[in-house]
Amino acid sequence: GGVCVAQSVKIPREPKPGEFDKIIRRLLETSHARAIIIFANEDDIRRVLEAAKRANQTGHFIWMGSDSWGSKISPVLHLEEVAEGSVTILPKRVSVKGFDRYFSSRTLDNNRRNIWFAEFWEENFHCKLSRHALKKGSSIKKCTNRERIGQDSSYEQEGKVQFVIDAVYAMGHALHNMHKNLCPGKVGLCPRMDPVDGVELLKYIRSVNFSGIAGTPVTFNENGDAPGRYDIYQYQIRNSTPEYRVIGQWTDHLHLKVESMLWPGGGSQLPSSICSLPCKPGERKKLVKGIPCCWHCERCDGYQYQLDEFHCKRCHFNERPNENHTSCTPIPIIKLEWSSPWAVVPVFIAIVGIIATLFVVVTFVRYNDTPIVKASGRELSYVLLTGIFLCYATTFLMIAEPDLSTCSLRRIFLGLGMSISYAALLTKTNRIYRIFEQGKKSVSAPRFISPASQLVITFSLISLQLVGVCIWFIVDPSHSVIDYEDQRTTNPHFARGILKCDISDLSLICLLGYSMLLMVTCTVYAIKTRGVPETFNEAKPIGFTMYTTCIVWLAFIPIFFGTSQSAEKVSEEGQVWPGALVSLGMLYMPKVYIILFHPEQNVPKRKRSLKAVVTAATMSNKFSQKGGFRPNGEAKSELCENLETQALATKQTYVSYSNHA
Repeated sequence: GGVCVAQSVKIPREPKPGEFDKIIRRLLETSHARAIIIFANEDDIRRVLEAAKRANQTGHFIWMGSDSWGSKISPVLHLEEVAEGSVTILPKRVSVKGFDRYFSSRTLDNNRRNIWFAEFWEENFHCKLSRHALKKGSSIKKCTNRERIGQDSSYEQEGKVQFVIDAVYAMGHALHNMHKNLCPGKVGLCPRMDPVDGVELLKYIRSVNFSGIAGTPVTFNENGDAPGRYDIYQYQIRNSTPEYRVIGQWTDHLHLKVESMLWPGGGSQLPSSICSLPCKPGERKKLVKGIPCCWHCERCDGYQYQLDEFHCKRCHFNERPNENHTSCTPIPIIKLEWSSPWAVVPVFIAIVGIIATLFVVVTFVRYNDTPIVKASGRELSYVLLTGIFLCYATTFLMIAEPDLSTCSLRRIFLGLGMSISYAALLTKTNRIYRIFEQGKKSVSAPRFISPASQLVITFSLISLQLVGVCIWFIVDPSHSVIDYEDQRTTNPHFARGILKCDISDLSLICLLGYSMLLMVTCTVYAIKTRGVPETFNEAKPIGFTMYTTCIVWLAFIPIFFGTSQSAEKVSEEGQVWPGALVSLGMLYMPKVYIILFHPEQNVPKRKRSLKAVVTAATMSNKFSQKGGFRPNGEAKSELCENLETQALATKQTYVSYSNHA
């Protein structure tokens, strides 16, 4: 994605011993770069490669050399493995015809004008021109001047000969054009060119345009640079043979044969950058301070997605990231399905409860005039059974798909069934309590104990529940909502939105609070009437029912409100079963059992007046308490005397027990 210069290291002009080792250590410690671009002469290039070898970094760095390295053997001699994979450049060049013949004919006699030629002669032929320069015992001989270039030494045309010739021609063309303009029609220098103005001459040099010795155009741009034409080399080792191979060229743009490249170790696969690999989808770049080309890849975790190359952003509350965190998708919506185990079990219990309730109702209707049905209070019994039926039927509303109508019906019937049940039981226990409290004071019957009065009291209590629900509808209209927080798991893959009605825990407490108040009040009256005769109007069965219901609710409420209200954990219909199960099992199943399997017990008992029953129960309690403070027998004789008196009162008025019930 571009060129990045992470760090530059300057080589001193006169490096001290160990200087190149420090350079390699600095590259390893302060930079993660593996590709090193080196601009140095061939001697310094060799020293850098030797330092890399001493640091045991053979194959670690990939060197990129300038034309001072080019395709020379001397920088890499005996360092082939360290330099393997190096990429270098050389200006594109051709061999100049005729130059080899000219240069090979040069001798010390015919080339005296070149002051460096004698030095070249000694270096090329490994000899000394002066006898005094020879050292005793040295293998270097004296030059004879009979040596010939290309015959007594190896020779290869220098690659820059073409450019030297073109440079000379460029200077000649510039002087020629300058002379034509400044000295028209004159031979030699005119006053305007004597001396030559260098700034003016530079302008003429930059404006030349001719065909060079190799047939390529020679021109310069506004900066004085000639067009770049380069061959690109790579130092490769093939079959244990090191060599420079042309892998591309540059003429106005890059031509690179990547398939021809070999990297350290002989592999053809491009080496990866150990500084920073490209980040994967769903990862953002966190740049390393001070090294703009290096970064850490950080995963957009949780509910975040990759916004751009450097940033992550959290998805909307109703969305989750896709698998690779590159975008957001809607969170799946779930609801309690009929096929779910959390629905199958409640539905099964509800069906069994409804069948049992209907069975009791049918039995009571069929045996409506029998003593047991009459004694249980037929009118309130049917009201109570209606409440039990609604408790079970509400299960189907709880499992049905939440919408406006379903949520509205839930609000109405969720607490209505329990209100009807507990209102009927409260009316019964209150009636029994008032009868016996009145009997302690007088023998007259209390007010509002007739069946019609009992129904009015019951429906008045039920109407308070309905009024509360109506107020709730006005304050907060019913609707369905999607809860995305209940199942917002740590792993977004498992996140779900739950479609449910807008009944919060607080609303549920308020909805069921009235039913719980009725239940607690009914339990208080059941405790107060625990001492009445066993056969009087179901006092003890109602007491046992309320005790059991309170225990079940005390255990159920903390579990219900302490558990997440998800469709797969706790279904709201479970809260209405305890009262319905206990009421149906303890109040009506024993009666149905007697009616169906022991009809001989379903007969009228001895008729007594209400006053006699109440007075007898009161006196029995009173004398049983006194018996603990008198000698044995006294309490018994007094009780017998009082019972004889009550027997006389019994003859005066006979009212059926069942009618009062």
